[in-house]
Amino acid sequence: MSEQGRRYVRFGAVITVILVALSYLAYTGVQDSKSYYVTIKELNGMGSSAYSKRLRVAGNVVPGSIKRQGTTLEFQLVEQDRLLPVVYAGTEAPPDTFKDNARALAEGKFGRDGVFRATNIQAKCASKYAPQQPGQPGTAPAAQGNAQKAALTGAPSGTSSQ
Repeated sequence: MSEQGRRYVRFGAVITVILVALSYLAYTGVQDSKSYYVTIKELNGMGSSAYSKRLRVAGNVVPGSIKRQGTTLEFQLVEQDRLLPVVYAGTEAPPDTFKDNARALAEGKFGRDGVFRATNIQAKCASKYAPQQPGQPGTAPAAQGNAQKAALTGAPSGTSSQ
């Protein structure tokens, strides 16, 4: 084989090694970041497969169950009368909306001791941040809203400004 042929073979081997390494890294990265969403009921019924997967579990924080010990946070989630003890030892502080009765999502691994070890927790915003429905205290009646709209657009009240 000529010198030029050997160069092509070496170059091809190096490219093959690089492609195999990148493919392996991509595959393991996807496997590590993949997490399955399960309910507490499904988690209890998964058997031994629950211990080897990254999972996401949602529920309401049981009132009075939040215990802070340094950087560790212990609490319980409840969903359909099923309790799940959770220990969070993440690097970030829990969100401000994380409190009793808050809807929370814990991501981590389920231990053989029955405790869910969370590496990330999220809490949904309280309903007080949701838009108010018509007829609730604090909302403007429709006629008053139209008058205010007309005043802002310069149109006479009762007509459309379109």
